[in-house]
Amino acid sequence: MAISSFAPSRSLRPVARPSRFATVRRSSPVKETVVVRQAAIIPAPKPKRTESKRAVYTPQGQKIGRICRDRDLQGVEVGRVPGALPGCGIKDAVKLYSVSGVVLTRPVTVECDTARALKTWVEGGMDRAVGRTGGGVARLQVAAGYSCRTRNHRKGAKISEHGKGRAIDISGFHLENGDKISVLEDWGRGRYGRILKKMHKAACGPFGTVLGPNSDRFHKDHFHFDTARHRSGAYCR
Repeated sequence: MAISSFAPSRSLRPVARPSRFATVRRSSPVKETVVVRQAAIIPAPKPKRTESKRAVYTPQGQKIGRICRDRDLQGVEVGRVPGALPGCGIKDAVKLYSVSGVVLTRPVTVECDTARALKTWVEGGMDRAVGRTGGGVARLQVAAGYSCRTRNHRKGAKISEHGKGRAIDISGFHLENGDKISVLEDWGRGRYGRILKKMHKAACGPFGTVLGPNSDRFHKDHFHFDTARHRSGAYCR
């Protein structure tokens, strides 16, 4: 009897299979801590005022340059200015055109002490009050400079500090972006009004007399600054 060979197609050995109820262990997820560091906000630096290197001349052909031994004070030397009234006049006058890069809308004739006081206020008072608003102040609106007259133009009154080259009146501030801060229109109103009050307060010290809209009806539309010294200290209203 012939014996046929048989080759099974697969192994007959039982294969272990996972139970349907088997628990599959998984590694617990790792919590990743993400630290977000907020970048420090650094304000953009205020643009510096640049002075033109080209020579500038007055209509009379005088070269505008450093005066009062200070390159931040630009103007021309004038010398003695006689007065038409007793008590008026300036011994060593200068005609001031710009202060620390801020142009005056019209030049003012003053003493050097007054020009230096204006510089102190522009850099330490005006600039801080305005900050970056409108890009800063480009021009000062000058209402008055030297004028041989009595105080507030009153007959019989004392000679004004304007008649001695010790005073300047400012009615507004032209900003770099074209806006204007007006003493008459903005005093006591909104953001510009708050800036004006800071300016007014900061002038008390560099100047001996500081008058504004709250002082009297004669100063409702401008600031009056002069370098007169008073026994009781600076007079500011």
